[in-house]
Amino acid sequence: MTTQAQRAQTLSDLHAAPEILRVVNVWDVVSAKAIIALPETRALATAGHSIAATFGYADGENIPLELMLDMVGRIVAVAGDLPVSADLDAGFGDPGETTRRAIGVGVVGANVEDRLKPLAESVAAVEAIVAAGQAEGVPFALNARTDAFVRAGGRPIDESIADAIERGRAYLDAGADIVFVPGPLDADITRQLVDGIGERKISVIGAPGALTAAEYEALGVARISYGPQTQRVALTALQDLAKSLYADGVIPASTRVLN
Repeated sequence: MTTQAQRAQTLSDLHAAPEILRVVNVWDVVSAKAIIALPETRALATAGHSIAATFGYADGENIPLELMLDMVGRIVAVAGDLPVSADLDAGFGDPGETTRRAIGVGVVGANVEDRLKPLAESVAAVEAIVAAGQAEGVPFALNARTDAFVRAGGRPIDESIADAIERGRAYLDAGADIVFVPGPLDADITRQLVDGIGERKISVIGAPGALTAAEYEALGVARISYGPQTQRVALTALQDLAKSLYADGVIPASTRVLN
């Protein structure tokens, strides 16, 4: 069994590798087990939005931190040697302490978003997260998220690109492992971000209409995740099945026993 520090280093190494790290987000133990069973799985990432929805909370730190971390800890417990990165929203009011508590349940990396707070405040949050990992003896692989696109508010795209680059560089200088830039990133925007922040230093989200993982890899992106999209696909399948059953359908013979 690997140590937590070793799993953290593994996650960082996966970020730096030439091959893009594909993480399929999970939200509970059974979804985690379904992904763990696949030989392609190299790491797990939780989706904060999906965990909150599981318990009936809206996204955005409405779920109590204790409840969120309890589910994350349960996922870590079944992950074995796989590194687990957690979605910690904006740090629940205290990024350093929240990171310390996440490390306490076995997490080795995290997404923490800046919500476009003033740069100095956002950099201080990154520094607090990195310091928490150092204090716990875990080389915490922070996927520092900037909301330069998702909270752009209609500003020109060039301003969002410049803001993401400035913030991304500052977060890396403060000790972040990579920089998460969610949003609708086409090839041209992605190329500018990679040129400005660094090759294998960008993390993106796969959503309807996004580039494929292979296309992002060719552009120098380090990691792709899917956030709440994976739960939405699962719930869409459930709802479609229910419609079929209400119409006198049957359970498909191709159904696999994954629970």
